[in-house]
Amino acid sequence: MWRSFFLAMGVFSLLLGAECLAIEQATIKPRMHGGQVVRPEKVVQPPDWAPWSLMAGGAVIVLYTFTLPKRVKD
Repeated sequence: MWRSFFLAMGVFSLLLGAECLAIEQATIKPRMHGGQVVRPEKVVQPPDWAPWSLMAGGAVIVLYTFTLPKRVKD
């Protein structure tokens, strides 16, 4: 179970880093309730170091999952 969890987290981090590398900014839509703005529009701009750090960390975690044993005895 731990192996699959770490593999999923590593792949997620790799994909998030690749996505941050491909975009300049992401705009989150405002939340509307009954015609009124509950939460205003938000613009997220990832810093220059974020894509590379996410991809590097994700790659290390994915490689770590291959070193874990198939089953851990309790």
